[in-house]
Amino acid sequence: MTKLSVNINKLATLRNSRGGNNPDLIQSAKDIERFGADGITVHPRPDERHIRYADVYDLKKIVTTEFNIEGNCTEQSFVDLVLANRPAQVTLVPDSHNQLTSNHGWNTIEHKDYLADMITTFQLAGIRVSIFVDPVVEMVEGAKATGTNRIELYTEGYASAYASGNKEKAIAPYITAAHKAQELGLGINAGHDLDLNNLKYFSDHIPGLLEVSIGHALICDAIYLGLENTVQLYKRCLQKI
Repeated sequence: MTKLSVNINKLATLRNSRGGNNPDLIQSAKDIERFGADGITVHPRPDERHIRYADVYDLKKIVTTEFNIEGNCTEQSFVDLVLANRPAQVTLVPDSHNQLTSNHGWNTIEHKDYLADMITTFQLAGIRVSIFVDPVVEMVEGAKATGTNRIELYTEGYASAYASGNKEKAIAPYITAAHKAQELGLGINAGHDLDLNNLKYFSDHIPGLLEVSIGHALICDAIYLGLENTVQLYKRCLQKI
C-alpha cells in the first residue's frame, strides 16, 4: 500500500503564531505516528516561519516511522541540516528564498550536473533522495540521469484539473510520467494539494505510487474531523481494492 507521510509544517505555523509550545510539535508527531501515519515530513525554510531548524533535531530523536526532510539544496544551511540529521529521505525542492509554497518541479535537464552532485552528497551519507518534478516525460528522463532514487510528482496541476470536473484529463500526464519512471527504475512519490476529495482517484490510477506527502489539507480537515480520524481517513484513500 502507498505510504502516507504527514507534513507537520502547519502545526509549527500555528505554534509560532503565539510563541510558546502550543501545539507541542514533538507530541503531535508522536501522536500522528500512533494514529497510523507511515512517516513525518518537514519542510524547513531559512526564515524558520514554520519548522525551525531546532525542530528537525528534536524530531530526529523521536520519529519512529520514516523521517522525510524537504527543502532547497541551494541553501547550504539546509544541506548541513540534512547531513547532520540523516533522515530516511531528503526531498529536493526548487523553492526560492521567500516562496510561499512549492509551485514547480526541477528542470532536471538544465540542472542535471548540479543535482547529480547534491544527490551523490546525500546518498553517500546513507540518505535516500527524491526530487520534485512536474509530470513531464522529459523531466522524468532527466531525473534518471541525475542518479536520484525517486521522484516526487508535483500534483497541484492534477488537483486543479480534478476540481474542475475532468478527472481523466487531470490524471493523464501523471499516469504517463509514472509509467516512464517505472520503466527507468525510479521510485514514485507525490505531493501538493492532494486531499480527501482527490487522493483516492490519484492513488488508484498511478502505477507504482510508493508515498504521498500531505500537510495543509490534512491539518485543515483535522480542525473539523479530528486529527486521529483524519489520518485514518487519508490512509483509507490509499488502500487498494
